[in-house]
Amino acid sequence: MIYTPPDRPAAWREGAILPVDKPKGLPSFDVVETVREGTGAKKVGHAGTLDPMATGLLIILVARPATRLQEACMHLPKTYEATLRLGETTPSHDTETEVVERTDPSGISRSDVDDAREAFLGPIEQVPPMYSAVQMEGERLYEKARRGETVERPPRQVRIDRFELTDWSPPEVSVRIECSKGTYIRALARDLGEKLGVGTHLTALRRTAIGTFSVENSWTLAALEDTLF
Repeated sequence: MIYTPPDRPAAWREGAILPVDKPKGLPSFDVVETVREGTGAKKVGHAGTLDPMATGLLIILVARPATRLQEACMHLPKTYEATLRLGETTPSHDTETEVVERTDPSGISRSDVDDAREAFLGPIEQVPPMYSAVQMEGERLYEKARRGETVERPPRQVRIDRFELTDWSPPEVSVRIECSKGTYIRALARDLGEKLGVGTHLTALRRTAIGTFSVENSWTLAALEDTLF
């Protein structure tokens, strides 16, 4: 691992790995640009983005040799804490779009959810959301989705190593998920809702770990900006 001395940001231009706790509402690339501007490094990358509504761990890679580790870091397993709302469906499978369908979830019990989530453990085939950055036919899927278009998306194999309930407060359910690169937690919420027959969408998402990197040992954006500027 590349050592990142917290009191010597000028040295980061020689290569550094910065774990950052992204706040809600901020695009991941804004964090990348903050580090690029503050360090003056020509090359700044990341090890996997988060949706604007999500919070939690981003790994920012500053200059070589850190940027050469991007592929290895992106393949590290991810850990998330998420809150799902039963009985409501949105086009984006989260709160970024309006609810388009409601179904009474009162007949769903905790054991129903617990039984249903077992179907998603291990290697699974997952269809990416229309509201995603996956490229098809020369453009991002979210560009098509914003025009009201829907296209067939081939499923991708991902792996769910852990999918456990951490809180039951219906219609909201909190879960902890450990998964492979490329897993869409929004799609997992969608598929769980379909299996339960009531529809589900994501209302909160926080990434707490990437491999051995933990959000508990990361920079807040405010502290990072104070150090850089």
